[in-house]
Amino acid sequence: MFNAAENWLDQQVDKVTPPRALPQSLPEVPSFQPEMLPEELRDYVLDVAQRIQCPPEYCAVSALALLAGLVGHKVRMRPKQHDDWEIVIVLWAVLVGDPSAMKTPAIKAMRFAIDAIEAEARREHEKGVKAYKEEIELFEIAKAAVKKKAKDQAAKGEMDAAKETLGSIKEPESPGPAERYILNDATVEKAGELMNQFDHHLTILRDELAGLLAKLQQEENAAERAFYLECFNGDSRFTYDRIGRGTVAIERCALNIIGGIQPSKLAPIVRGAKGTVNDGLIQRFQLAVWPDGKSSWKWIDRKPDPKAKERFSQVFYRLHSLELGVDDDGTPPAWRFTADAQALFIEWMTEINVECRSGNISPLMAEHLLKMPKTVGSLALLFAVIDGEQGSVGKTSTARALEWADFLRTHAERLYSAATNSGIQGAKLILKRRQKLPHPFKVKQVQQRGWQGLDTTEAVQGALDVLVEHGYLTEMEVPTTGRPRIDFYWHSEYVPNQEGE
Repeated sequence: MFNAAENWLDQQVDKVTPPRALPQSLPEVPSFQPEMLPEELRDYVLDVAQRIQCPPEYCAVSALALLAGLVGHKVRMRPKQHDDWEIVIVLWAVLVGDPSAMKTPAIKAMRFAIDAIEAEARREHEKGVKAYKEEIELFEIAKAAVKKKAKDQAAKGEMDAAKETLGSIKEPESPGPAERYILNDATVEKAGELMNQFDHHLTILRDELAGLLAKLQQEENAAERAFYLECFNGDSRFTYDRIGRGTVAIERCALNIIGGIQPSKLAPIVRGAKGTVNDGLIQRFQLAVWPDGKSSWKWIDRKPDPKAKERFSQVFYRLHSLELGVDDDGTPPAWRFTADAQALFIEWMTEINVECRSGNISPLMAEHLLKMPKTVGSLALLFAVIDGEQGSVGKTSTARALEWADFLRTHAERLYSAATNSGIQGAKLILKRRQKLPHPFKVKQVQQRGWQGLDTTEAVQGALDVLVEHGYLTEMEVPTTGRPRIDFYWHSEYVPNQEGE
């Protein structure tokens, strides 16, 4: 039977045209331009990217999301001159790359200033707690003396004097919780309690974002997923009821997110963002960057640029201490575009809305672009605050935000291609490692290797379909005593020599 199969295959291979080159699996993305960042951030971002040899966009989006959290509710953006449409700065960033892409070191290098701010707040809080304990002890002593005096006055019928005596001392005010800026893993309930305590926003930092996204996809975590969806808006009210905690109302639900994810783990999440399960969660990761991997490496051992690091750090401290007051109605101030900046924004927003309604782009991409006005408004306002603008957002900040919009769109296109082009990536990997497979081979034998992105039957079959379509493989149904099996034979030019196993 095997000889018959071999003869049949030889005849088929003779008829097969030479294999065609596999297409590019990912759309191209442009190189990051340093001018996209405010000058005070630029040098340190580039310095870190050069020293740890990572794409600079990893550092850039991490820094922007952290700074957005410091601005928080202190100021808002109104992109129209008369309408009350209001944007609260909230940025979700995801760094896409292989395990060796240096995603985690990039995030760590960008967070040093906010870690220092949080550590300083913690030390001040510890001093406050210590002072509070001392004041409480003195209060208890004074309280005992006051109660005795009031008791004597009451015994004499001097009731008004007794009341005045009891009210003569006040219990010291508790220092409250220490300021928090970063969350790594917190329940919805705890995150909600913290949100109610600060004007700035909390930022979730996850070295590996796949765990959080996978958790939010589970049906039993639907309420938590709804919470995160509201957090992107930045100004929504969210109420939850729990036994033990009672009812907690979050007045301003806002969270920034920064995390890394591997392409192989991203693909199934993007594929899941379709149909009835598509509620826009993945589209909220507007600062998604998936740069080309570094093809070279060299030993670099030098100190960080001290001036660049200090300038970078000072931006964080300045936004941390930023105080813009409130409007007459007690709400945070809301800035609008200047006239020339408004014209730029109107032109861009008109273009994307017309395109999204044309039916010429995928639904996922259209949904992503329709969320981008919030991102552009957030970035323009953030750049204006960093550059020291007052009361309005000017043309330079707006133009820079729109440059980011163009840049991020290309990365979004690459992101959503993971849902449709993952088979091409798998095909390239199988072709590269064909020496490790028998000839012929079966789907199961590929899956058993556990290669990246090829750990399910569906993923392997999709990759093999690409190789068959492009002439590298011939798929053959082999009769057996039971159900026929499917074997895959390499084109004669690609038959492995079996020395790689």
